[in-house]
Amino acid sequence: MTGFEPLITPLVAIALEVLKDSGKKEGENIFASWMKRDVGKDLQDVVFKAMGKYIESYTKRHGKLKVLGMKDPVELDEIFTTVQLLGEDEIQQFATIDDLEKLYREAGQRLLRYRSKERQDGITVASKKQFLMVLGAPGAGKSTFLRKIGLESFKGKKGNFKHQAIPVLLELKKFTESKIDLKALIEAEFTTCGFPKPKEFTESALDKGKLLVLLDGLDEVPSANVNSVIDAIQDFVDRYDKNRYIASCRTAAYRYNFKRFSDVILSEFDDGQIQQFINNWFRSEEDKQAGTAALCWELLERDENKAAKELAHSPILLTFLCLTYDKSQTFANNRSGLYKKALRILLEEWAAEKRIMRQAIYEGLSVELEEVLLSEIACEGFAADRLFIPQSQLVERIKEFLSSNLNAPKQLSGEQVLDAIAIQQGILVERVEDVYSFSHLTLQEYLTARYIHTHGQISQMVEKYLTDKRWREVFLLTSGLMVDRGSDELLLEMHKAAKQYARHPKVKALLQWADQVIASSSGILKPAAKRAAAIVFINSRDSSSELLHQTMCIYRGIDRGEARENARAITSVIASGVSAIISPVIIAASNRARDELEQLGIVTTRLGFSQFLIDLESVRYYLNSTDITRIETQKFIVNDTEELQALNKYLYSIDLLLKCKQEAARLSHTTWYEIEVELLLPPDD
Repeated sequence: MTGFEPLITPLVAIALEVLKDSGKKEGENIFASWMKRDVGKDLQDVVFKAMGKYIESYTKRHGKLKVLGMKDPVELDEIFTTVQLLGEDEIQQFATIDDLEKLYREAGQRLLRYRSKERQDGITVASKKQFLMVLGAPGAGKSTFLRKIGLESFKGKKGNFKHQAIPVLLELKKFTESKIDLKALIEAEFTTCGFPKPKEFTESALDKGKLLVLLDGLDEVPSANVNSVIDAIQDFVDRYDKNRYIASCRTAAYRYNFKRFSDVILSEFDDGQIQQFINNWFRSEEDKQAGTAALCWELLERDENKAAKELAHSPILLTFLCLTYDKSQTFANNRSGLYKKALRILLEEWAAEKRIMRQAIYEGLSVELEEVLLSEIACEGFAADRLFIPQSQLVERIKEFLSSNLNAPKQLSGEQVLDAIAIQQGILVERVEDVYSFSHLTLQEYLTARYIHTHGQISQMVEKYLTDKRWREVFLLTSGLMVDRGSDELLLEMHKAAKQYARHPKVKALLQWADQVIASSSGILKPAAKRAAAIVFINSRDSSSELLHQTMCIYRGIDRGEARENARAITSVIASGVSAIISPVIIAASNRARDELEQLGIVTTRLGFSQFLIDLESVRYYLNSTDITRIETQKFIVNDTEELQALNKYLYSIDLLLKCKQEAARLSHTTWYEIEVELLLPPDD
């Protein structure tokens, strides 16, 4: 017993029909006389055994997935996520760079690519089209899709591929000779599995249209052989056009040479597919009991992991994220390290596994040198607020880099380098004709941060972009990259700049009040946390949800010591200064602000906002009201656009400062103490 018996039976009838037809062409030899009889048990046994061996061989070679240093392979059927296909014309809708920039900004999301709603199930399309060319970015799952189609075809009527045919998968990267004999390669597949008369069987199967020929990786054919391989495939398809054909190629490498083929694009995963993949990945009994898949998805959905989730739209990088989560149960230890590894997968590791490093470009342009080049391109575009770059500009920039770098290989051209980065690695993607962008905004942000760090441009970045929300992720990633000397310089510069925003009269008055009311308060919270708690109350009365969100994030971001989750301790922090305004705060905030905070997800279950207010209200009865200075809080409420902008900038910069502290790979105690004691204090005159 092989375990493949249920799959074998539907294909045995096909094989016997093919053999019977091929026997008629053999004359009166032994094989022919054998075939003239009614099909006997001996022949059925031979075919059954050969077909079983063939299915077993295909499944062993193509039915398992083992990439990116995985210790053990996984069954393709177990983790396969239904793919979706787009028509090739979907990517040719936008004529200019300005159109693309406008589309990106109107979409209000991080994705740099067009997301069509008109998607079709991949296997359904493959069932409908006799000749299909599947295009996609590196790591988009093209090879996996072709292998899955082969597995489905074995299942006959029980599978989702609606044609009974014998699949033959040919990896085109192995076509290293100028002359290609496709029929001989197919015959070799049947010979190794013990098919009777494999040469005659192959010829008859092709003539009768009983094969599903899967041609994987046209872009991986050595460049010297591409034209001869294309000609050989075209001639083969024309000669044996009763069979079904599915080929794959990277989008950037395809030149629309296959006239009989329908071109489709393998779409990147949407949220539903990402979740399905995660569920499939963590399907062991141990993971089911622990709820690993749900926890992984929940973590990926958090705001702080938006950039990581962006990578998850690529199947190969989602695989990397699943491996990372499986190992550490988090994505956020150091996101800079996470993105560095993701970039290296595209630059080096994935390319090595696919064996596409044969081009001359890789002989001289090291991964490290390529990262330097990409970081310069990334930062220039990001600083100019241009995400889409003309091909001519890219080529010229690459030429400048090669000519100005003593160690760069002189034999390379800008066009060669751009082709390699786009076609083989997929880091730069041609969005429309002659217009490129980085494949993921996350990678451009990481490379920009790398440039800022390596070129010592910390103070310039803080001066120009501290309150520019487009640069938020770059700040966080830069902090994570500063391992050698630590993030001290970055945080000191940010704190210095933030204090300038605090000089606005309204902001300064608010900080002075907060400092006054906590001066005589009891409790073990640090002064900065006390000031933050006081500002929460002012902003909860009448301010926008954005200000309320920022102040609560600041409060949560400050190291609050032993009283981090203690509601009663928080109550005592500001009781002496704000008890006189607690009742109006509750009236104004309990209905609106509480709901907003809970929707934003910034209050822990142990310390809900409503309980926070109730505790503060309760202490009023234990205070000596004659000793409390009543505060006129109206003068702290933001009334106009200028005041709102000033307060927004100040609170945003403090919040970002605290987030950069969390992301820091290295930070001295002395530096942080120097910053923390001055957090939310009014600036000196």
